Order: sequence, then structure tokens, then C-alpha cells
Amino acid sequence: MSYRTEEVAYVQPAQPAASAQAAQAAQQQRSTAEYRALDAAHHIHPFSDMGSLNRSGSRVIVKAQGVYLWDSDGNKIIDGMAGLWCVNVGYGRKELADAAYKQMQELPYYNTFFKTTHPPVIELSALLAELAPEPFNHFFYCNSGSEGNDTVLRIVHQYWATQGKHSKKFVISRKNGYHGSTIAGGTLGGMGYMHEQMPSKVENIVHIDQPYFFGEAEGNLTPEEFALARAQQLEAKILEIGADNVAAFIGEPFQGAGGVIFPASTYWPEIQRICRKYDILLVADEVIGGFGRTGEWFAHQHFGFEPDLITLAKGLTSGYVPMGAVGLHDRIAKAIIESGDFNHGLTYSGHPVAAAVALANLKLLRDEKIVDRVKNDTGPYFQKQLRETFANHPIIGEISGKGLVAGLQLAQDPKARKRFANGGEVGTICRDFCFNGNLIMRATGDRMLLSPPLVINKLEIDEIVSKAKKAIDATAQQLGVS
Repeated sequence: MSYRTEEVAYVQPAQPAASAQAAQAAQQQRSTAEYRALDAAHHIHPFSDMGSLNRSGSRVIVKAQGVYLWDSDGNKIIDGMAGLWCVNVGYGRKELADAAYKQMQELPYYNTFFKTTHPPVIELSALLAELAPEPFNHFFYCNSGSEGNDTVLRIVHQYWATQGKHSKKFVISRKNGYHGSTIAGGTLGGMGYMHEQMPSKVENIVHIDQPYFFGEAEGNLTPEEFALARAQQLEAKILEIGADNVAAFIGEPFQGAGGVIFPASTYWPEIQRICRKYDILLVADEVIGGFGRTGEWFAHQHFGFEPDLITLAKGLTSGYVPMGAVGLHDRIAKAIIESGDFNHGLTYSGHPVAAAVALANLKLLRDEKIVDRVKNDTGPYFQKQLRETFANHPIIGEISGKGLVAGLQLAQDPKARKRFANGGEVGTICRDFCFNGNLIMRATGDRMLLSPPLVINKLEIDEIVSKAKKAIDATAQQLGVS
């Protein structure tokens, strides 16, 4: 089966008269056409087919407030993805801008090498220790989740060296997991299309299958039975390699870029049991799940397991400035601290401006009880609205998620768990209907993803769900499904 996905230039929706003023206010010194031409001439976008993008033209975003964006033509767009899973406190928070401005005036930069530190990184570390589960009291800083997972590899290998177990070098992760786009992060991730463009992979990283029930379960297995079987692949892989050779297992508590895949409740307890049985470090990549996304401060708390290391980024600063971190369980931190030199660091590790913004951001999440609201109010409402709206929809096979994150599975035959043969094309069709309807909703293959700012209110949730339904209905109509 094949579907028409020929390239169509972005079509502007009809604009009411009032939006002309918004367009004028948002308009910068250059016209949209000029911006697009300059962008095509000089800018290489991430994860993009640049030839196709340059022919259709980039959408130029010029301002944002709350959960909304405005483009250079004055269109008001609701951001169902919080940027890239990161703008947890919403756009336009003056508190974060003020924190950056004040810090830039006082100490715009200094490194944390040379036996040196500064107040913002000290205060941030202390607050993180309060917010994280009790065993996490030490943090190493970097610039992104990708760098955080590179750092995880360094910490894991250094830890086992301190224990005299130098043969523990293998790290196990999952197919279709995502751990960043550096060479190390890309190797840890299990996305084949990335590996194809990355021949120089990091050694001693292997993968097991993902716990993707809708797409990969066979026979009459229940979700719980399937998740348990997928977790037990970890034990089989450890025995294949040899437990004395395996250093760590890393996984996202829920797979984000892989499609918002939430494993059944049997999965993570079994993963943890296996790691403990064979003395293997358990790493939770909390880059997307951290800082309230599921209604818990950290997604591993939702799933009820206890990692040895956690990778942090995105929601750490709500995306206002780049920053990442690795949290170390006390026993890991103790070994690293007592081992002598830890020969790893970055020019911007613990950057004072980033640390000041992160500190202000975390105080907003805490003091305004934003995470509590996601858990007890807006998160349950969001999940309920999605499930009620798309119950028995002809092309929705499942809805996964918790709090303010969700994945909607597009399917040719939902009841039979039959996916579209070329689901990536179907996801692209749906994504384009979303964009033309002024909703940012991401497509990962044939799964549509939502992860709005954590400050979203119920009326804004209704707007997202309504626009998502229009786009998914239009997709079904184009596919000839009713």
C-alpha cells in the first residue's frame, strides 16, 4: 500500500483581521521570504532533509508566550511538544530572563576547573540534592543530554576501575532507544537510521529489544507478559557476554523519541532485579522524563525502580539555556571522589549563567507546585481527554503516557494491532495536518507525540486535543478510512 506524500509548500490558514496586528508586531526587520532564503542559503538543520526543507521553506518562529508560539506571518501556534520536550515552565518567564541577566552582569563566565567553583553551581547542586531521591547528592554538569550520556560512560568505566573490575566494559541499551546524537550517545541509542550514518561507533555497546507491545508483541501475550519477556532479554544478553564483562544497562524510563513507549508494570522491576543479581549498574536516562513530565519529579519514580546514575537536561533549565547533568548515587559518587583524578570535563561544565537559570527554573517548579499540579490535576485531565476523544477512532491503535506526555499509535487495523505498512509516511501526513492547523505535534514513524509545557491549563489542553483530532480525522480521510 502506498500513500501520496508529495511535497507541498506550507499553506497559511485564513487569518482574521485581528491577527494582522499580531503579524505586524511579530514581524522582524526581514520578511518571511527573506528569512527563508537566508535560512536555505546558510543553515543546516538537525535531522532534516535539507533539499526538501529548502524547497518548501522553513517556518520562522519569532516569539513565544506561555504555551503559544507566533511565526513571522502572525500565526498563533499551540506548542504541543514544549519545544523539544523541554520548556516545562512555559515561554516568557521573566524570572528566568532576570536570573540570566543578573548573573551575566555579576559573573558571566568562569570554569569549574583549577580547584574553582562559584555560587550558582553550588546552590544548584544543593537544590538538586533536595529534589532528587535521597541517594543522589552529587552532580556533574555538561551542556546537553548527549554530553550527559557521554559522561555516564566515563563514570561507569571509572567506577568499575575503582572496584578493580577492569573487565566490566560492555554497556547494554535498547533498540529504538534514544540517548543523544554524539558518537557515544548515538551508539548507545538503538536507532538504525542513525547508525547507518555513523560508521565510527563506540566499542562495547550492545542492544536488546525494546518493550514496544503494540508493534512487536506476537501471539496472545498480555502486555505484562510481553514486558517481562523483553526485560528477561537483558539477562540472556548478560549471560551471552559474561557478567564479569558487563558494566551497565541504560534505558529511558519511557522511550521518548522512540514513540512515547511506556512499558507495562512488570518491566522495570525485572530489569532492576537482573542488574542487582549480576552486579551491573542501572542508568536512567531522565533527559525527557525528568522534572515533572509524568507527574513525578523523575520518571523512574513513576515506574518504581532505583537507578545508580541519572542523566538530566531539557527540563533542568526549561530549555531557556543549554545545560545537562549526571546525578550520581552516593555509592558511585564516593568511589569517584576517592579514586583520584576524574579526567573528564567541558569548558562550560557548570556554566554560571546556565546554573543560575536552572536554579530559578527549579524553584518555579517547586514553589508554584507545577509538578504537583501535573500529577493531580492537568495530567489526569490530559490523559482522560485523549482517551475519551480517540476511543474507537478508526486509525488510533493505542494511547500511551502519563502526566503530560502521550503517544498516539496510528494503525491500519487498531483492534488487530496492525500498523500501516509505510507508517512513517502516514505519520508525516498527520504531522503536516497538525502544522497547518497551528498545532505542534511530533511524528515518530507512525506514532504521534504530545508533550506540552507543564504550565498548560485545561482550556489549552482542550485546544490541543481538538486540533489533534481534526488532524487525525483529516489523515484518516486522506487514507480513505472512515
